[in-house]
Amino acid sequence: MKKPLSILIFLMVNVQTFAQTPKEKILVTDLQKLKPLGAVHLSPDGKKAIYNVQTLETNETDKLDSDYRLHLWLTDFQSSKAITRGNVSARQASFSPDGKSLAFVRNVKSTSQIFVMPLDGGEAYQLTDLKYGASSPRWSIDGTKILFSTSLSMSDLLKDSLFNPRKELPRWSLEKPGFKDNAFLMPDKKIKANPNGSIEEIRAYLSKDEEDKKAKVFNRLNFQGEASTQTEFYFSHLMMIDVKENAKAYPLTKGFWSYDFATWLPNDKGFLATCGTDTLQHPDREQASAIVSFNTDGRGLKYLIADKTMNYNSPEISPDGKTMAFTGSKIGTMGYGNLFVAKADGSDKIMIDFDRSAGNLTWSKDGKFLYFVASSNGGNPLYRLDIQTKKIEQLTDFESGITSFDVGADKIVFVKTEVSNPAELYVADLQMKNAKVLTTHNSEWLKNKALSFPEKRSFKNEKGQLIEYWIMKPSQMESGKKYPLLLNMHGGPTAMWGPGEASMWHEHQYFCANGYGVVYANPRGSGGYGKDFQWANYQDWGTGPANDVLAACADAAKESWADTARQVITGGSYAGYLTAWIISHDHRFKAAFAQRGVYDLKTFMGEGNAWRLVPNYFGLPWIAKDMAIINRESPYSYVQNIKTPFLIKHGENDLRTGVIQSEMMYKTLKYLGKEVEYVRMPGGTHELSRSGNVRQRVDRLLRIYEFFERYVR
Repeated sequence: MKKPLSILIFLMVNVQTFAQTPKEKILVTDLQKLKPLGAVHLSPDGKKAIYNVQTLETNETDKLDSDYRLHLWLTDFQSSKAITRGNVSARQASFSPDGKSLAFVRNVKSTSQIFVMPLDGGEAYQLTDLKYGASSPRWSIDGTKILFSTSLSMSDLLKDSLFNPRKELPRWSLEKPGFKDNAFLMPDKKIKANPNGSIEEIRAYLSKDEEDKKAKVFNRLNFQGEASTQTEFYFSHLMMIDVKENAKAYPLTKGFWSYDFATWLPNDKGFLATCGTDTLQHPDREQASAIVSFNTDGRGLKYLIADKTMNYNSPEISPDGKTMAFTGSKIGTMGYGNLFVAKADGSDKIMIDFDRSAGNLTWSKDGKFLYFVASSNGGNPLYRLDIQTKKIEQLTDFESGITSFDVGADKIVFVKTEVSNPAELYVADLQMKNAKVLTTHNSEWLKNKALSFPEKRSFKNEKGQLIEYWIMKPSQMESGKKYPLLLNMHGGPTAMWGPGEASMWHEHQYFCANGYGVVYANPRGSGGYGKDFQWANYQDWGTGPANDVLAACADAAKESWADTARQVITGGSYAGYLTAWIISHDHRFKAAFAQRGVYDLKTFMGEGNAWRLVPNYFGLPWIAKDMAIINRESPYSYVQNIKTPFLIKHGENDLRTGVIQSEMMYKTLKYLGKEVEYVRMPGGTHELSRSGNVRQRVDRLLRIYEFFERYVR
């Protein structure tokens, strides 16, 4: 007997429904499956592209840990394959002008060197073998030479016969107290070290202690790196080498000054670089940067774009050699990047009317357009500037981010990040239409994962500024069940989060997978919304931004699934500051976790390498009216008001914000008898959550989750 059609359809639908495999949740260890892509370059004929893929490989001695690997992949737009492999990473690849070879960088005995790989199947060979290393290779137009960078210390430069053939001393003062000039750098070698001898012999003894790392002596203003203090100066110099085995590299720039961002001029007529504007100024005090040109032999230095009040960078010359594009920002203020174009000789400079900070400047092959990316409204869109009309066209949306790209005669190849996939390679036409995905580096492991997709909302704050924020539901919700709500905040304070920002993809998805709703916002002071918005937190790091993120959180708490009694809060760097500020003024949160934060601005002025944030935003601690603002804006000033259970984390080698900040906050709260716990990450820097030790990155996420679960489980 025939069954009615409606019954057959019902049975088919239900069989398909029951046959579906339940989606898996994102795990903390999925961090080790993520494969970021980047450094995309098209071959000169546009038929191939090279790009990097980063993987995390299990450490051979500690199976709980992983090592970063970065390798080169080649695509012909039909398929992709890895062309480097092994335990040594490869990076900074570029095609030769004929497209038959690649230059790239990998480490040899912990020092970066340039290699050349024929693409016809031949073996890569090591081109450079330099004591100071080699990086950033740029092929000459005729393909016979490579321009590159090296970096050497002050002590090496003093005795190096290539970079300092006349054994000269710096023209600028090293500011060593009690010495009128720099002659102390070249002591008489006949004097023997003797702690009981003459003053000259005592100085020789003390110098030997410094050489043997028994003492560090600082006369620098910028003595803090990211992970260690630095007594030494390092100088970037430009070198050239013929592209053939056993060739000898030779320097193009010399002396006690740095030259960066070298790029060839058309027809090999010379090259562009950036450097300071005043060679008599101490490098730590010279904040300005100029664009200069050189002849191919390193002579004929010309300052093309220079202003003692400006920092100019990233010069790119149009294919016809007539126009230069570059970026610039004013020094001595909070700073804001602007886009400029000028004639190739630096004349007729024009600042483009574009209220975002442009990056990755890339010319079209015909020179009619300048392509670039700019963080904006939660995404990282690709834009292009019409050189003739000076009009800018937005080519991609705010819901995704273009993290790397290159432009050919008829196509754009690019890496895109979005909520559904944190990184894949695509190709599209010059208007970014008809996009085609080329790779499956992340889509394969993601295909059975349950993801949470953010809902964008906005409101106007009391200043009339539009505040954008996003709400993410738990990824595996049950009807009628209530879930805790996590307010997660970005740092900077000029950072920007959104669906087109890749760094938080795993963290947000992890918490949604573990039954938390997540809300994040871009409060006043964030980047991506224009200069006025970015500067709207001047002398107001606390109250204004806190009002913005708390308003977003209050709206998210109205969701039917949100449990208003189980709200938690976290943030890192500036958002570590904001976490402490909020819980010292507001008591709605059941638990808080501040990471690598700043809590006392007057001590931050002297402790972290990001210390210029204090004078730029607030003033100077020894000026009474400024000190009143600094105290008013410091969370530490309100520490006695904190009632929220508080976990504080800092990397022990974090010199950007400095561990004293967290030690002060922890000790004081402990003295006051508050619920507080303190975690230090041995060897961890400020970048721990993004590029630090993988096991510590996993530990960090688990530690946040475990601490919150104590109070909201």
